[in-house]
Amino acid sequence: MQCYEILVQFFSCLLAFGGALYFYRQTSVQTPYGRYVDLFKRPVMVLAKLAWLSQELPSFLVPFLLWYKADGQLSIVKTVLLMMFCAHYFQRTFIYALLTRGRPSPLEIVIFAMIFCTINGFFQGYYMVYCAEYDDAWLTDIRLILGGIMFLLGMAINIHSDDILRNLRKPGEINYKIPRGGMFEYVSGANFLGEIIEWFGYALATWSLPALSFAFFTLCSVGPRAYHHHRYYLEKFEDYPKSRKALIPFVF
Repeated sequence: MQCYEILVQFFSCLLAFGGALYFYRQTSVQTPYGRYVDLFKRPVMVLAKLAWLSQELPSFLVPFLLWYKADGQLSIVKTVLLMMFCAHYFQRTFIYALLTRGRPSPLEIVIFAMIFCTINGFFQGYYMVYCAEYDDAWLTDIRLILGGIMFLLGMAINIHSDDILRNLRKPGEINYKIPRGGMFEYVSGANFLGEIIEWFGYALATWSLPALSFAFFTLCSVGPRAYHHHRYYLEKFEDYPKSRKALIPFVF
């Protein structure tokens, strides 16, 4: 398979444009999942564990298969960068999905997420396997080093924040509680902040337009969710910390 650079640039722009449109949509309409599902519409629901496993799996499996198909011909740099991408989705697919105590998700949302993860997983993997070019010196490049640190920091924040949320309620409890500890002391969307840091770190480490467009899409996707969660907490809990921001510590 050869690299079609024009298609890579086109899809990168399309992904960024789609993120901007999704951001605009979420300024007026909340994505119907979790606490925002309209149960009066009686949507077909998928159990949380199955929903997360199904929708996240393509983002791990597709680029991993592209790497496997390369049959060891990828450079160590490209392998490291692609495995960073796969590592995130391995954790989301096989660890987060099996541990989650979240609410069921509408089937429509799960299907859309599966389609997006399949397309983006192929796009990111295709670019890294067939288009990206790095020499061995990239392993010591400051962009890879700083990007890798950001990626690991964001992943740690994301995993730790998910653990806090998962243990807020005992099995069988459905009432929401105020999350405390970790980055939740500073922002309401600590798990979202971690994911944003993670993907912008990946974009820096790869120094590529496809990764940057995905990081931007992630910001547009989960950024508004952090704001909606923050507003929900402020409306529901009178004792919610007033100094806590939505997404960016001390700023917003």
